[in-house]
Amino acid sequence: MLQKLSEKEMVERCRQGDNAARKQLYEQYAGLLMAVCVRYSGDRDTAQDILHDGFLKAFRSFDRFQYKGEGSLRAWLTRIMVNGALEQLRKQSLMNEQPIEELPEDIEDEESLELVPEAELMRFIAELPAGYRTVFNLYVFEDKSHKEIADLLGITEHTSSSQLFRAKKMLQQKVSAYLKQEGL
Repeated sequence: MLQKLSEKEMVERCRQGDNAARKQLYEQYAGLLMAVCVRYSGDRDTAQDILHDGFLKAFRSFDRFQYKGEGSLRAWLTRIMVNGALEQLRKQSLMNEQPIEELPEDIEDEESLELVPEAELMRFIAELPAGYRTVFNLYVFEDKSHKEIADLLGITEHTSSSQLFRAKKMLQQKVSAYLKQEGL
């Protein structure tokens, strides 16, 4: 049984192909990274595939990883998973703007968002159409600009901002319905 390695030790041992260190890396980060994959893919089966492929890519790429202090490994692994999810979406051609029926004009304030449990909000995000969900995730969770999103996804900045706007409107509609259903 391998003792718990520091992040830096884990990187070095993974770089050397140590399977015990790879197992520890997987066990330590799989849950967090699975959540990232689900957030982008919208379903667990696809997310599991992205996670698996992402770990394989990470294990093959350790010779190129530069350890920059605590947290850099997590950031690197997260980037691999996000890129894998985006690649999967591009393969499926799901990045095109999707038509949507008219949405209500009322805008929920942030206080009403606080009444919705985080798990419900994440479910609402997962239910967004793929293009909307991807732009929303990149903008909100990855802090990317519309220009960066457009470059990453091969879309225009206008499409990025339009998809973000529509994602927010759909989320507002889901939050409103949830609050009404819960009597809040």
